[in-house]
Amino acid sequence: MSEIDILSFGETMAMFVAEQTGDLAQVEQFHKRIAGADSNVAIGLSRLGFNVAWLSRVGNDSLGRFVVDTLKKEGLDCRHVAVDPLHPTGFQFKSREEAGADPQVEYFRKGSAASHLSIEAISPALLRARHLHATGIPPALSDATRELSFELMTQMRKAGRSVSFDPNLRPSLWASQQEMIRQVNALAALADWVLPGLSEGRLLTGFDDPADIAAFYLDHGAEAVAIKLGPDGAYYRTQMDQGFIAAVSVDKVVDTVGAGDGFAVGMISALLENLSFPEAVQRGNWIGSRAVQSRGDMEGLPFRADLPRAQKAS
Repeated sequence: MSEIDILSFGETMAMFVAEQTGDLAQVEQFHKRIAGADSNVAIGLSRLGFNVAWLSRVGNDSLGRFVVDTLKKEGLDCRHVAVDPLHPTGFQFKSREEAGADPQVEYFRKGSAASHLSIEAISPALLRARHLHATGIPPALSDATRELSFELMTQMRKAGRSVSFDPNLRPSLWASQQEMIRQVNALAALADWVLPGLSEGRLLTGFDDPADIAAFYLDHGAEAVAIKLGPDGAYYRTQMDQGFIAAVSVDKVVDTVGAGDGFAVGMISALLENLSFPEAVQRGNWIGSRAVQSRGDMEGLPFRADLPRAQKAS
C-alpha cells in the first residue's frame, strides 16, 4: 500500500500581490504569496486530510526556498521537489481589484526551473500513489514537461490508478491554438475524470452544449466529465447518469482566481471518498464558492472540519 494518496505536479511560483488598487506600475507595496493552479489543488486536498506528494522544481534562490517552505507548511510532501542550480524560480505580479473584478496578472516564468522538470523525476514511489491529478499547464511550459505529463498519466492509468484532468488552458504558453487543442485533448483521453470550464470545453471540442462537450470526452475514454458553469453551477455526465447541480450563492465575490481549483478539490476528494458523482459536483461547487469569497488563490480553501455535514463522507 502506498503512503501517497494523491500525486500532483507542476509549477508553483512566488506571487507579489498589490496592496492597493490601480495600475501595477503605480503600486508601491506588495504582499508575497505563492501561486499555481496545480499546487492550489494539492494544498486543498492536503487541507482535507489527504497525503499529497508534490512533484516540481524550483530555483536555488530565495523565492524557491519561500515556495517550498510555504508548501511544507500546508502539509505537502515536498521530498520530490528538486532544486535547480541553473534556472530561477518563476514569479508573478497580481493586481488588487474592486470586489468581483478579474485581477491583472503578469508572469515571469519563461525558462524557469519548473519548465525543466522531466521524466527523470519520476520514481517508483510516486507511481504507487492512489490518484494522479494533472492539468494542461505543465505540458504548456516546455517539451520536457509535456513529455512528463504524458508519461505520468499513461503510467498511472496503466497501473489502474485513478486520474483527473483539468484543462486549465493557458493559450499564451502554446505555439498555436491548434497545437494546444490537440495536445490537451490527447491528455484528457488519458484521464478518468475530465473537469473543463464551459468556455474551455467549447474551444477544445467545437461543441457549444455541455452535454455534447461531455459526450466528446466520454467517447475518448473518460469515465465521467464535470463542466464548470460559473454562477450557473456545473453539469456532469457519466456513462450512466447526467444532470445539472446548482451553484452555491454567495453574498459577495471578492476574487475569482482559484474557483476552478476549488471545484477540482471538491470533486477529487469526494470521489476518492466514494461519494457519488452528483455529490462530488455538489462539494466542488461549495468549495468553489468558498474560493471566490477570499482574496488570494488558495486562501479560501477549507479544512476538513469546515465541510458542511452534508458534504462529509459517511
